[in-house]
Amino acid sequence: MKISLGHPGHSWDITPREAMALQSRLAEKIVCRDDFGSIHRVAGVDVGFEDDGRTTRAAAAVLTFPSLQLETAAIARQPTRFPYVPGLLSFREAPAVLAAIKQLDMPDLLLCDGQGIAHPRRLGIASHLGLLLDIPSIGVAKTRLLGTHREVPNKRGAWVPLKAGKETIGAVLRTRLGVKPLYISPGHRICLESAIDWVMACLTRYRLPETTRWAHRLASEKPKKR
Repeated sequence: MKISLGHPGHSWDITPREAMALQSRLAEKIVCRDDFGSIHRVAGVDVGFEDDGRTTRAAAAVLTFPSLQLETAAIARQPTRFPYVPGLLSFREAPAVLAAIKQLDMPDLLLCDGQGIAHPRRLGIASHLGLLLDIPSIGVAKTRLLGTHREVPNKRGAWVPLKAGKETIGAVLRTRLGVKPLYISPGHRICLESAIDWVMACLTRYRLPETTRWAHRLASEKPKKR
């Protein structure tokens, strides 16, 4: 069954100041506990840009679980309408991501190349998409946006809490020996420990989970010449 997004619940045509206020309101609706059933299909999303940033190119890839084989994928291109503002990534990228996901069957779990609640207003792109799609989602970021942490042991699967003050907002996870860790945070309808477990379950021999690797490959492909 294809995803029916309907109205996203808010306008994308807003100012950065309005977007920040909206994030704070939407963050109150985020659920950071496990609220999902059996997982058979996992999805990854990633975004690239074309035409010197004027076009947003979003890719969504759905893999079977636990085999992690690519089942289906989609790409959507839209004019880039929102400026680059740190902390407001979803307003720049999510409309195209939603257009790509809308072409696919509903996945059971979504892994996003970006933050979940490890965000100044606790609503990174993984949380935003999870809330709009009403599916469990995880932020799998390559860099830190917010928070502090201890050194992560150089052991596969080792992790330390990512803290904002006294609040734990995510985990810094070593997915492979000798490589930089990833920043994992709940997006929506999943707790931190489960988010870590599912990221590890979606790994093969690489630093990034297969969902992210497939989506990144699709989002970064150069368009074919006609």
